Amino acid sequence: MPVRIVVGANWGDEGKGRMVDYFARETDFVVRYQGGHNAGHTIVNDRGKFALRLVPSGIFYPGVTNVVGPGAVVNLESLVGEIEKLCQRGVRIGPENLRISDRSCVCFPFHVLQDKYEEERLGKNKFGSTVQGIAPVYGDRYLKYGVQVGLLRHPDMLRRQLERCLELKNLLFERVYEKPAVVLDEMCDWADEYGRRLMPHVCDVTPVLNEAVAAGKRVLFEAQLGALRDVYFGIYPYVTSSSPLAAFAWVGGGLTLPAETTTTAVVKAFATCVGEGPFVTEIHGEAADRFRERTGEFGAATGRPRRIGHFDAVATRYGVLMQGATEVALTKLDDLSEQKTLQICTHYSIDGQKSTSFPLAPELNAASPIYEEVEGWAADIRSVRAYGDLPAAARAYVERIEHLIDVPIKFISVGPERDALIRRAQAS
Repeated sequence: MPVRIVVGANWGDEGKGRMVDYFARETDFVVRYQGGHNAGHTIVNDRGKFALRLVPSGIFYPGVTNVVGPGAVVNLESLVGEIEKLCQRGVRIGPENLRISDRSCVCFPFHVLQDKYEEERLGKNKFGSTVQGIAPVYGDRYLKYGVQVGLLRHPDMLRRQLERCLELKNLLFERVYEKPAVVLDEMCDWADEYGRRLMPHVCDVTPVLNEAVAAGKRVLFEAQLGALRDVYFGIYPYVTSSSPLAAFAWVGGGLTLPAETTTTAVVKAFATCVGEGPFVTEIHGEAADRFRERTGEFGAATGRPRRIGHFDAVATRYGVLMQGATEVALTKLDDLSEQKTLQICTHYSIDGQKSTSFPLAPELNAASPIYEEVEGWAADIRSVRAYGDLPAAARAYVERIEHLIDVPIKFISVGPERDALIRRAQAS
């Protein structure tokens, strides 16, 4: 397909990075179309294990052009640091294989501070933010106080725009948060120091992508987080500040030409969630702690422990619907080995009523899961590469999920390595 979009169907952390890495070997462009450095994509390849934050996941393949689209926000210092660390580990990065949209917005240090101060102010009512400044910078974008990356070429205009922003921002810092004011000169110096190092990568990416599609090149869009964190259709207000939906890829990525598209929704074989908000199938206590430690369920960017739950077919069916998924990649099936039985949430019970709909947050808070118990399997499946070689119980688990979410599961990961992937030729 000329265009493939890889998205999450749950709360995020589904394993999108490993799927983008898999598809990137057969593509020409990988485009990150929303979000910032607040979430990580984990890649395991012959160089080792990497946790990418803003650099697109095609960076490890020679000949692939990686694009940070206009829908993303860029912490200049963080991106410079990420590039330097990758280069130190032998990854080649230059203007020819990493391009940054001049229409993306800069995430400044004061955005990070505002995020931190607001979570502190909210106390027990906090949203569980990663405290990387993402909500404040997107807020400034829509309030028209944002600074586009392209303004780094125009320091006088950048300074005037920052001055406008900080006039309001410092009222908030000093009078609401009771914190020191942000110094304009310091922010201009920060932008200059890190902006100069990124400037060779900055361009208008839309002509680049349009020309690529017109020439028959293959474009792969990648998102951070998942459908349940979408600012429009997610569990509001426990959402991110941009849209990780596949429908936003064209706008956020900067591509305006229509093209034949495949949308791959990535789904984890069990449920995980970082941050606050309703989580209907959550497991608590020692059982959750043991599973989390065994499976390494900690945030790639933040290191925060992820909340753990049984597979939620209600939430996942909603997620793949919102993503317009044409196929599903089911990840981390290997982490369920050695369990005698598994639970799948097939319905919610809300006010005594059985439901398969995914409601707003107040109803989700009142929902309890209705489970179907299925057989587990004891075998270690990490070396399996053909679907027919999986234990019968593992195949039955996959096929039951496929039936419940009503989208074909075409890929199954049984480990983090590139080759630890089963490709199903035919969906059941």
